Amino acid sequence: MALKIPFEVSVQELKEWIDTGKAFTLLDVREPAERSIASIGGTLIPLKTLPEHLRELDPDSDIIVYCRSGGRSGMAVEFMRRNGLERARNLRGGILAWSREIDPTIRQY
Repeated sequence: MALKIPFEVSVQELKEWIDTGKAFTLLDVREPAERSIASIGGTLIPLKTLPEHLRELDPDSDIIVYCRSGGRSGMAVEFMRRNGLERARNLRGGILAWSREIDPTIRQY
């Protein structure tokens, strides 16, 4: 029986995971220049390089993927799920939503 993992998580859910110490992988699929402007942490693997880094990701781990607003990370999650990373989830609204709803010190760009 396959688990039905939601495709997305909200920034509130991610904050709760962080606050409660839940084990997961945070993946940033933006470009390095974007990360230098604003970041909520995690491993940086730009979307265009994701196929060559797929084996570095644990298929048994919950993976939260983010970008600026959720578009690229959504594409990344679709790709990851098609390639065996069924626990990958998109951060709805990306770093912009995180800045608006969780941490206003994170710069919007």
